Amino acid sequence: MDTRFTLRFIAEKEGQLFREALHEWRISKRALTAIKFEGGLLTVNGVERNVRHPLHIGDCVEVKFPPEEKSEGLTVEYGDLDIVYEDEVILVLNKPAYQSTIPSREHPTKSIANVVCGHFQQQGLMSTAHIVTRLDRDTSGLLCIAKHAHIHHLTGLAQRNGEISRQYEAIVHGHVTQDVQPIIAPIGRKDTSIIEREVREDGQFAHTDVTVLQRFDLQNEPMTHVRLKLHTGRTHQIRVHMAYLGHPLVGDELYGGSRKYINRQALHCVALRMLHPMTGKSLQFTSSLSEDMQRLMNDSLA
Repeated sequence: MDTRFTLRFIAEKEGQLFREALHEWRISKRALTAIKFEGGLLTVNGVERNVRHPLHIGDCVEVKFPPEEKSEGLTVEYGDLDIVYEDEVILVLNKPAYQSTIPSREHPTKSIANVVCGHFQQQGLMSTAHIVTRLDRDTSGLLCIAKHAHIHHLTGLAQRNGEISRQYEAIVHGHVTQDVQPIIAPIGRKDTSIIEREVREDGQFAHTDVTVLQRFDLQNEPMTHVRLKLHTGRTHQIRVHMAYLGHPLVGDELYGGSRKYINRQALHCVALRMLHPMTGKSLQFTSSLSEDMQRLMNDSLA
């Protein structure tokens, strides 16, 4: 059984060259190179053809992508995944805190990507984990993964066009005074660190919208529960922007928060909206606030 990822199209333009149709179908040059040299296949009406072949209206085109190999550093592992949505091309998960999205030198095993590779293997998928919306190790909530390189390419185009929207909720130190405000401040790597970011003039454009949900006090310390919408996806964007505003995330020691009440940054991805990369259908996913963040706010009522 051929398990290679396959797309099927019907030609709609008389005499159009195959390569022009493939471009209109948003198949990248990189993918075409892989198809040609790494075990893929292009057929028209069941016959193998090259990209210079002229198409006729009604021709049935199949694009078989080559089998994918795991990225270097990824290991197939098996474990539990909190699956919110899954179909043939995308996987949406609810990621717990304290689990890395991808393996690192400090945390080489048990990452989401490793376990997803095991999940794909059990399904007989000749693929690897392609992270669409990455979360920091200590951030919880919704995470989207593409099942194939071509789908990752399409979701990358969607992100650049602003067609993937994420909302987060966080608990920050202090009472944020404005109920609604945008933070538009460029972010770049701090000169003295390979990890830490900061707002700096030569950084990349970054835009976060902040909405206050609740102001409260915990053991006489003011805190605010906020919702945040990302318009860009810079590394540590929410953490950097809230620290820049003077309200670092509770638990975020890297950017000035305190771990007195929670042992991680109090940040959770609560909503994800996107267009399905193949059908164009609008998809909306939500995730309840994590238990440790709920407990932190409940403690303020005790």
